Amino acid sequence: MRLAERVAIVTGGGSGIGRAIADRFAREGASVVVADIATDNARAVANEINDAGGQARAIEADVRDSSSVESMVSETIDTFGKVDILVNNAGAAKGDDITTIDEETWDFNVNLVLKGAYLCARAVLPHMIERRTGSIVNISSVNGMTGLGEEAYGAAKAGVGNLTQNMAVKYGQYGVRANCICPGTVRTPVWEPRLKENPDILDRLSNWYPLGRVGRPDEIASAALYFASDEASWTTGVIMPVDGGLTAGTYRMSKELLGDA
Repeated sequence: MRLAERVAIVTGGGSGIGRAIADRFAREGASVVVADIATDNARAVANEINDAGGQARAIEADVRDSSSVESMVSETIDTFGKVDILVNNAGAAKGDDITTIDEETWDFNVNLVLKGAYLCARAVLPHMIERRTGSIVNISSVNGMTGLGEEAYGAAKAGVGNLTQNMAVKYGQYGVRANCICPGTVRTPVWEPRLKENPDILDRLSNWYPLGRVGRPDEIASAALYFASDEASWTTGVIMPVDGGLTAGTYRMSKELLGDA
């Protein structure tokens, strides 16, 4: 198993991409802390992992709050003895259009996405530096790579990419790696309210993806597993889209420009 005897913290692990990562890591032998502000969700995921023969613990954590984050890391070390892997996955998007978004909504996005990644990394880095090993996997978004709306969320996700690069450069000398995944549209529970109003929204979005569909949470988990494992032992500072080809370009657009559509 690729993560045998490793200990991983997955923030936002109670649903969606985080849930898929927690499950995949556990199946690869890791002891997993499922950290989420939604305690019931975290417990459900941890219970599923334990029932399947893995090892997991649910911890309630608000990544926007430094004391909550410090408690999460301390509890992980008390329980499992170490932290080998941190996956900064917790996030959400609110608001759109910089001319109308209010400061509270802007701060919500930045605090949850970017400050959360900073606080969690700050909490685990001294432990990783002391042990001379560690892998931090940050979940950003294609919204942080190009202009796709949701400006506050996109700006925060772009910051996560730069934070990843700085951590990779600064802490590589201590054996700590930091890499970043930028998913495209992935079908997760966050889409359910919009699907009720617009049942074909994901089908319409699929038209813009070269692979002709939106992603699945397990496909992001596969990328996270690579970065967390020894297979990526000489890989750090990478910002990798896992997006069905979206950021590579749009064939449909090129056809329309050429008048072939």
